[in-house]
Amino acid sequence: MKLLFAFLFAMVTLQAAWQAGASAVNITPAEPIWMAGYAARTKPSEGVRQDIWAKALALRDDNNNTAVVVTLDLVGVRRRMAETISANIQKKHGIPRERIWFNASHTHSAPLVGDNSSYQFGEYTEKQRPVIQRYAEKVAADIESAIEKAIAALAPATLHFEQGLAGFAVNRRRVGHREYPGPVDHDVPVLSVRGADGQLRAILFGYACHNTVLGDYMINGDYAGYAQAELQRRHPGALALYVQGAGADSNPLPRRKVEHAERYGATLADAVDEVLNGRMKAVTPSLKTAMQMVDLKWAGPLTKQELEPRLQLKNERARGHAARLLKVLERDGKIADSYSYPIQAWRLGEQVTVFTFGGELVVDYSLRFKKLYGHDTTWVAGYSNDVFGYIPSHRVLKEGGYEGGEAFLFSSLPGPFADDVEDRIAAAVERVATAVR
Repeated sequence: MKLLFAFLFAMVTLQAAWQAGASAVNITPAEPIWMAGYAARTKPSEGVRQDIWAKALALRDDNNNTAVVVTLDLVGVRRRMAETISANIQKKHGIPRERIWFNASHTHSAPLVGDNSSYQFGEYTEKQRPVIQRYAEKVAADIESAIEKAIAALAPATLHFEQGLAGFAVNRRRVGHREYPGPVDHDVPVLSVRGADGQLRAILFGYACHNTVLGDYMINGDYAGYAQAELQRRHPGALALYVQGAGADSNPLPRRKVEHAERYGATLADAVDEVLNGRMKAVTPSLKTAMQMVDLKWAGPLTKQELEPRLQLKNERARGHAARLLKVLERDGKIADSYSYPIQAWRLGEQVTVFTFGGELVVDYSLRFKKLYGHDTTWVAGYSNDVFGYIPSHRVLKEGGYEGGEAFLFSSLPGPFADDVEDRIAAAVERVATAVR
């Protein structure tokens, strides 16, 4: 009997060796502002349907290693902002860059953040530039504040992990192309954080689907915002944080009604609750992290000889893209032939490995890496650390279309990517996976 009690005490001590802290800061704009996500918008926001948030979850293992995940009800976060905030946190708290992870829900009903020169989400007037800049500065300060509060709130905790399923994501490339295969990722990964008293303190959960149910002029978090709010209503005192997965080629369908966003949010909350009410795996208090920047090559166009004939094309977007690249060429003397792309790996105990990717990641990557590294223990998140454009797979690049390269016509980047984009990403994933395993 004494041996049994000693064993149980050791197990409880092992599980409780984690420390965790969570916080949320309201980032709802205080004035009408241009919204990100849809190029067809013609005016600033007209009101607020739902508050939007910057949230942070800090985790510390039994070796005093601290990591922070930041979730944002925004269309994206750019590298400049992420790196500036990370540098400040590293200076204050000694947390290295590889242990800070920013993820955006990609709601298309949130404000445009910062400079719009590298990826055009829509035309906006000169009058809006000061508004956008004010908001970007405030959001950066709010994100840093959320991280600081989460670190300050660190306290003994237990972590558990498991995955559920939700079925409202549809591969949007099949809309108009029913001959396409239409893969989706319906997994709902869930990491629960409970205090030493057993009370639920935070829920980190994810799904792989565009937050594009709504497309009007009202600020809100789309289905992910409703899911977080519903989970917090069901679990008073717990903070719900949403992580966007490899949802670049998935849409919630049908859509465009508020009741659709509410319904999908409730569906996702139900999926999370099924996991929370089931048997979850205890996560041992060990944290290993790695991060690499990999150069992804552009297919171009990269030269003046390639660009100038495009100024005569009938396609207005292609002409505009060529004109912007020519300005870059004139300003810089060259067009960069590659993009430095962030990939992270976090391993929490032996129970879950999280891979994070910049840009809008198509679902093929999630399916590939789960098959390679374990369906039950692998969590794949896109829209992390630098959201600048679409990341196609071999298949999507070959099929072409918006996710295959046409989206770059809205930008000042020389897309599409070269044919080896998936190979380069897979090689980098293998390196960071090896580092944490």
